[in-house]
Amino acid sequence: MNHKQHGFTLVEIAIVLVIIGLLLGGVLKGQEMINSAKVKNLANDFRTIPLFIYGYQDKFKRLPGDDPAVASHLPGSTQATTPATGARGNGIIEGAWDSSAITDESTLFWQHIRLAGLATGSTDFSSEALANLPSNAEGGRFGIQMKPPIRGLSGTYYACSSGINGKLAQQLDASMDDGAPDKGSLRAQETATNDAADGVATYDPTKVYAVCLAF
Repeated sequence: MNHKQHGFTLVEIAIVLVIIGLLLGGVLKGQEMINSAKVKNLANDFRTIPLFIYGYQDKFKRLPGDDPAVASHLPGSTQATTPATGARGNGIIEGAWDSSAITDESTLFWQHIRLAGLATGSTDFSSEALANLPSNAEGGRFGIQMKPPIRGLSGTYYACSSGINGKLAQQLDASMDDGAPDKGSLRAQETATNDAADGVATYDPTKVYAVCLAF
């Protein structure tokens, strides 16, 4: 018996290629939308910091975390014990933006603004785990300090966010500043530090960064 062997026609192959192209396009478009949503979320983190600070100052004439009368302003609050007592009420939020010490002013900043009704989240700062310190859309830490974290970055307050991959960091920089990691009010460094270390010259999509905004 003679058996005829059938292959795919050019039309069938073309249809398959079109379907594959549509699927790949949908995946890429979906990833682009996810990245865009993450960038908006990261940007929103930074934009809320001034609202927290000025909202608290408007209510109590003090800085959250640095408030020496926080116990009377906000029942159930914790007053910072580090650094030394003499630093309370000096107009400076002491401590590192990524501190996990629940006695630091930069950490208790979050409890104070939450108790003041300016932000949501746990107000139980009896331990780091219960405090539920803020994280960003990439799972990295987010926080505030008043000491410049990156050399050349100038401002009064510095909000920093870590664990951001190079592609998202560049998109974030372009949407909020000038797109350059070593210039402007938003800068990046490869290794998160609390001191005025140098920022990076270019974004590398294979690396992750700590991004800091001065305001």
